[in-house]
Amino acid sequence: MSSATTSAAPADIARTAAISSRTLKAVSGDDRNAALTAIHEALKRSKDVILAANQQDMEAAQKLVDAGKMRQSLAKRLFLSQSKWESMLEGILDVRDLEDPVGKITLARKIDDGLDLYRVTSPIGVLLVIFEARPEVIANIASLALKSGNTVILKGGKESANSFAAIAQVVSDALATTNIPSGAVQLVQTREDINALLDQDQYIDLVVPRGSNELVRFIKDHTKIPVLGHADGLCAIYVHEDADEEKAKRVIVDAKTDYPAACNAVETLLVHQSAATTLLPKIAAALLQAGVSLRCDSLSKAALQSSSLDSEMKAMLQDAVPEDYDTEFLELTLAIKVVNGLDDAVLHIGEHSSGHTDCILTENKEVAEAFMTRVDSAGVYWNASTRFADGFRYGFGTEVGISTNKIHARGPVGLEGLMIYKYQLRGNGQVAGDYGSGKKPFLHETIENPQI
Repeated sequence: MSSATTSAAPADIARTAAISSRTLKAVSGDDRNAALTAIHEALKRSKDVILAANQQDMEAAQKLVDAGKMRQSLAKRLFLSQSKWESMLEGILDVRDLEDPVGKITLARKIDDGLDLYRVTSPIGVLLVIFEARPEVIANIASLALKSGNTVILKGGKESANSFAAIAQVVSDALATTNIPSGAVQLVQTREDINALLDQDQYIDLVVPRGSNELVRFIKDHTKIPVLGHADGLCAIYVHEDADEEKAKRVIVDAKTDYPAACNAVETLLVHQSAATTLLPKIAAALLQAGVSLRCDSLSKAALQSSSLDSEMKAMLQDAVPEDYDTEFLELTLAIKVVNGLDDAVLHIGEHSSGHTDCILTENKEVAEAFMTRVDSAGVYWNASTRFADGFRYGFGTEVGISTNKIHARGPVGLEGLMIYKYQLRGNGQVAGDYGSGKKPFLHETIENPQI
């Protein structure tokens, strides 16, 4: 790559990516791994420059927050903290060290003697990743794309302009020293309308939005290209009547406070009516002490007002409105509702959940299994924080995004989610007309230990 970003026309950018995709598919796994090593080492050397650029973006973002022109949650996503930096670098190496996902045989069948069918994993093709803030996305997505043999176009937001430009330059310079084809990773930071790229369905195979609900919804409404993503991270935790107090407090406080701006932070707390006067006050105290604002329905508020919570904490309780149970707060705010039991909790989640990640806290295995079977979300948890819904924590190295779709990939999408497959039929002059009723029969035998 000759430059960090490109200002070419969107159609030319997409066409270049498509042409490079055909070449990248033939690049060896060793060469793709070498490219990830080069990116990792280059980023390490350039840490000070990149963090200085990120600080510029943070200062500009804070001015917008102070002026009411940017949400604080978006500004938090922009910050390239030390932990994010370390996770970004570690994620690159984790992806590099994963098994090569390209060219794996997932089915092998002898159709007839000398006529063998193989289902082989292959890259999707061209990815378009459009994101707001979160500059580490550049390294994360580039790593997953290269490892999986996909080319990628990265379109960053203006709020991360300085961070984007700094990381883009490093990635570009690193790839120029490898055998990766020019155009495999294109870093776009132009004033072109996003619609221009979203119109390139002739060349682009999948769009991955990373950012706010507004961004994701806009993209889904303005393209014919398949979209992998989620518009909301509306996660709920249900506290069953027999939940363990210490587990409940630890899990709920972590799920809400570990990183409130994340899509896997809990937004709704459902509490069994039998636990409203026993467990809920202790959970509420832990949340309030952690700085969480509680929006309560009438039953949960009444239970807390009549509990042993001190008067100062009781005064902090707020009344919930119906919209709160459909809101991704992305901050230290939590909506609470008392439910009659498991059926009621599952019903509420079915009507309000975004299908991201939902959790049950219980000591009853049968109840937990029923919850995890009946709740139709990408992630269903038992006695564990929703914050675990993450590609890095799942051992995917990193993730291209979270999918709440019900086809192809679901949940945190790593290498496997960036692969499709093709059927290869290897014959010796056979024709379909030779087979059928009264003709040659098909064998349809499984090929053991297949190799191509």
